[in-house]
Amino acid sequence: MKVVRTDNAPAAIGPYSQGIVVNGMLFASGQIALDPHSGEMVGTTIQEQSEQVMKNVTGLLNAAGTDLDHVVKTTCFLADINDFVAFNEVYARFFDKNLPARSAVGVAALPKGALVEVEVVAVVE
Repeated sequence: MKVVRTDNAPAAIGPYSQGIVVNGMLFASGQIALDPHSGEMVGTTIQEQSEQVMKNVTGLLNAAGTDLDHVVKTTCFLADINDFVAFNEVYARFFDKNLPARSAVGVAALPKGALVEVEVVAVVE
């Protein structure tokens, strides 16, 4: 088991790892729209936050030695399910080749008042 740590995604804000690689698979913790360097929330709209979330996901994937093309499953949490279409527009720009399996759910609240959180499972070759 290998713990993934990177400055290209926000540091954990609790007792968890940014990601764990085991048996050639990355299990990444959910990413919200925190700036990896300042720790501050980026953006006030679902589009702005989704963009930062996907950048954070990409940074974490790269640190584990993989990329978006190797993501097999995402779980997407939306503070307002009515943001689904706007979130999808941003999400689709990042996953343009290999579309992973996905769950998307509306939730009552997310850490730090985030509008969106995305976690991924990816193959690490």
